[in-house]
Amino acid sequence: MCYNLRMKKIIINNHYYGKIELPDTKRSYQLFSKIKNAFADGEPMGVHLLYGENKIKSFEHYQRGGCCEELLELDLYIELAQILKFSSAQAQALKQKIEFVNDNAHVNLNIAKRLTLANKKQASKVRESYLFWDIENFSNVGPMFTHIIEAFEIADEHIYIACNPDSLYLFKAEWEADLYDYGKTLHSFNFTKCDHGKNVADGVLLKNFEELAPTEADVYIVTYDRELKALFLAACDPSNNLYILSN
Repeated sequence: MCYNLRMKKIIINNHYYGKIELPDTKRSYQLFSKIKNAFADGEPMGVHLLYGENKIKSFEHYQRGGCCEELLELDLYIELAQILKFSSAQAQALKQKIEFVNDNAHVNLNIAKRLTLANKKQASKVRESYLFWDIENFSNVGPMFTHIIEAFEIADEHIYIACNPDSLYLFKAEWEADLYDYGKTLHSFNFTKCDHGKNVADGVLLKNFEELAPTEADVYIVTYDRELKALFLAACDPSNNLYILSN
């Protein structure tokens, strides 16, 4: 009989929650135990259980190997959060930051080069531009300004931003500090703090777009959510040029 030695049962206070397969990293079992014990003891959950402050700070810069092991460890945390039903917003945001920073440094990424005209083969003439920005899934403020907002001259009142409450609680200070460099705050734009619930921020952005119903406009959608991209495409007037961030 063959056993998967990396498959671990999740048992906390004599309650069985299910199984999880540990990633093939040196620290995976240690981190699994640490997260499980913190949950059992009612401690605050967060990426501090995985890494120290200096390590987390180091993720702001490119690292050789692209932090492959760390990304697997964050996936472990996110999967455990789903099973044990605690928030993984902090881990998801850190994972996305790592992926962006390393991709950006490795290939000299320019966000604008990843924007793809999705609803037609050739752009048509337009009168104005709009941006719909899922800030919790794409929180790199500097590149957003230099590559999109300033490059395409998008007015503040034409920028729609939404995020869910967990992410706002964790990252508002960081977002506001980055926006301050550009003389802005979240409330410089059409900003919505959403309620709790799955994909609530995505739904708000789509509703903003549907209620606005722009025509003859360049519309920029900055999110990693494939379902949201498809919904924008379905709701888009043919006179618009719909630009979507490619994966």
